[in-house]
Amino acid sequence: MDQTQRRILGQPLPIPTTQPKKKRASMVSFFSKISWTVSLQKQEPPKNVFFILAERAQDPNAKKRHMAMRGLGAMASETPDKVKKYKKIVLDLLVHGLYDPVSADVIHESMKTLTIILGKIQGKSLGSFFIDITLQARTLLDDENDNLRYSAFVLFGQLADFAGRKWKTFFTSQVKQTQDSLLTHLQDRNPQVAKACKTTFRACSPYLKERKENSFQSEADQRNPKLCRQLSHYHPELLQFLYANRIL
Repeated sequence: MDQTQRRILGQPLPIPTTQPKKKRASMVSFFSKISWTVSLQKQEPPKNVFFILAERAQDPNAKKRHMAMRGLGAMASETPDKVKKYKKIVLDLLVHGLYDPVSADVIHESMKTLTIILGKIQGKSLGSFFIDITLQARTLLDDENDNLRYSAFVLFGQLADFAGRKWKTFFTSQVKQTQDSLLTHLQDRNPQVAKACKTTFRACSPYLKERKENSFQSEADQRNPKLCRQLSHYHPELLQFLYANRIL
């Protein structure tokens, strides 16, 4: 071993600075955003926090809108009674966030927060918001962004549980139009999206049931051949589930 090698081996390894700085900056940014929400909740009564978030949810700055949606999600988790009290205002803000024309982050955070809130209120008294949420969630099922697709499938599956009698006809039509997306994303490149799609497929399966308008039709004629063919090839367990529940 020559002197140069000894000198190199005797020195500590150089520490790369570029990437860690980026990671460090992103972590600092992440924790500062969380601490902003926490400190805001500590400093202000819940009612004031809500109206501050509501104002920032409509801010021209996309980052502020994003953080406002996240803050509403935190409030929904920690103080659900307050969110229920202002449910219509919250839903209006989140639906606007769902259709944000600029920021995918705002859309993503809006979907995540909607999922929390719908769980808290059990989908009750959504009114026409149900239509707005369903239409946009269905659109986002095929988005190129993995996070948006994942959250859209989770949200769409949740809506299947809350359609009820009032929205059954409407939601059935939406599921029928979504059938190709459901089949496609069972094989999604992202395993988490594929898993969410599979869960949503099960939740939506009752809406795929064909009406037996003509009693003289054979059982085979009433089945959806494309659906049966694809499921039998890729997901036979889902096909068995549909048969067992007399959906097909």
